[in-house]
Amino acid sequence: MKKPKYKRILLKISGEAMKGKREYGIDPEYVSYLAKEIEAVHKTGAQIAIVVGAGNIFRGVAGSKHGLDRATADYMGMLATVFNAMALQDALEKLNITTRLSTAIEMKQIAETFVRRKALRHLEKNRIVILGGGTGLPFITTDTTAAMRGLELGCEAIFKATKVDGVYDDDPMENPKAKKLASLTLEQAFQDNKIKIMDKSAISLCRANNLHIIVFKLDKKGNFKKAVMGEKIGTTIC
Repeated sequence: MKKPKYKRILLKISGEAMKGKREYGIDPEYVSYLAKEIEAVHKTGAQIAIVVGAGNIFRGVAGSKHGLDRATADYMGMLATVFNAMALQDALEKLNITTRLSTAIEMKQIAETFVRRKALRHLEKNRIVILGGGTGLPFITTDTTAAMRGLELGCEAIFKATKVDGVYDDDPMENPKAKKLASLTLEQAFQDNKIKIMDKSAISLCRANNLHIIVFKLDKKGNFKKAVMGEKIGTTIC
């Protein structure tokens, strides 16, 4: 079997993705599809860590705009990421894939507390590590969490799953003439305000440590595996 180009990766999934075709919450059918896409990559031998957002349940920034204290709202958002992480863990384990759910906020009845060396050991044993609870600190997005955990765990790239098939020079939803970019540098991604694949803090961390980002369309079956194997899928930022 052909070996994957990337041996250890971090997959960043938005909370929005977890709602599938629903208006909010978790769509079990879509999560099942997602688990099968991850399974295909897992079978290649690639080591996988996953960070999940919470936009389908609660956004800290949105909560603060409606009167909640920002720190309180962010903690609520962190807890919402654990809902999504648990749903994904359940779907993966139904496929007989060994996983570990690790959270930045201690909740020992349902998950391990994140310890870097323990997470590394799980990856070495080819267990999928799902990282919930953000960083455990307010004012930090799950994009930045993905960059931090990716660096901590020695990942070779962050795979950013999105609704579009890569990075464009403008918003393709608003500008039909927007052009897809096959590749760009981390410096370009940081400097160009029209490129909004991740927040600036996350890109800054990746840029400072040369951690590659691959942006790909999650909804197209097989895309994730193709990207990990090194095919030209989506946009590569390096």
